[in-house]
Amino acid sequence: PPGEFIPAAERYNVMPTIDYWVIEEAVRVLRALPSGLPRPLLAVNVSGTSLSDPVYLERVVGLLREREIARCVCFEVTETAAVTSLDGAVDFMRELKARGCRFSRDDFGSGWSSFRYLRSLPVDFLKIDGQFVGNVESDAVDRSMIQAIVQVGRTLGIATVAEKVETGGVLDTLGALGVDYAQGFHVARPAPVSGLAAWLDAPPASSPQA
Repeated sequence: PPGEFIPAAERYNVMPTIDYWVIEEAVRVLRALPSGLPRPLLAVNVSGTSLSDPVYLERVVGLLREREIARCVCFEVTETAAVTSLDGAVDFMRELKARGCRFSRDDFGSGWSSFRYLRSLPVDFLKIDGQFVGNVESDAVDRSMIQAIVQVGRTLGIATVAEKVETGGVLDTLGALGVDYAQGFHVARPAPVSGLAAWLDAPPASSPQA
């Protein structure tokens, strides 16, 4: 399981190799899309080990030479990864944002330092941690937390994304609170990337915007 595999990969310093394979595959998928189809924004996770690895950054910069491809890549960085190697994270993000990439702060709100470091990290999206989302219809504290994150995001010009949206009621409540985007089983189930071109060509009419 990821919870066991990833810590082991980080311990033995192979995460930069894995992270590079993931971004390489994402770029391959984007380049292979038929002409005429809109290119989606593909989000890929990057570990704290990779953020502070100059070789990884150099390889990614070389891979994302085409600006039209770089604009379709969003790197997701967890709070722990960003704070553990803050200087490296900021340098990494600035270098790739200059080439058109975007960045998302993953699991926002899950750590005590979430707001403290927000100004330091040039992110485009805040992904609201799923622990605040599931009971947002009935829990006033969760609603207040989400409202606070939305307000701070708007002040800084950062869009918000809610994780683990699993019912229509939750989606409607999030919309009323001003959350910009949603992710979860109610929006779409996980699917093989091989079906991406077909989905872009004819997305289901009932699919919520996400």
